[in-house]
Amino acid sequence: MAIRKIKLYGSSILSRPVTPVGELPPDFRQTLTDMYDTMYDDDGIGLSANQVGLDMRFFVADFSLHDKSLTPQVFINPEILESSGEIIAEEGCLSLPEIRAQVPRAQRIRVRYENLDRTVLEEDYQDFAARVIQHETDHLNGIYFVDRITPLARSFLASKLKRLAARARAEEKGS
Repeated sequence: MAIRKIKLYGSSILSRPVTPVGELPPDFRQTLTDMYDTMYDDDGIGLSANQVGLDMRFFVADFSLHDKSLTPQVFINPEILESSGEIIAEEGCLSLPEIRAQVPRAQRIRVRYENLDRTVLEEDYQDFAARVIQHETDHLNGIYFVDRITPLARSFLASKLKRLAARARAEEKGS
């Protein structure tokens, strides 16, 4: 079990879109294991590659933690093709510890992605799974969930966000 360090809000790798995945590196399966271990260790449900410092467009999610009829999945090079409906619900993020907010998201989405076998799939998701996919895809595009909340709600979090960004900059200088 290898727990990776999670990058915090303000880290440079979280503030820009990441590079699409071409050929998978030889240690990719170990990377996935590490990411799941890291996610579970911090009580997460999804984790994007850039949250552990990787400039690669993929994320892992374990929907079974919320709905036992679903399974853990890997989404390589995800792209949300369609969205409809809207639902507002509370979100948190491993890169923004102790910050939660009501975030509007599409209730239903259609996403194109590659699975671990590199098969291109287009699938429909709704409700909780759709929210997780949107949240993690946002990460891969350099967007935080707090970028999607109202300016007023964000103003209440401003001091916490400043502290996190300062901590992230200090960690980057130290690495």
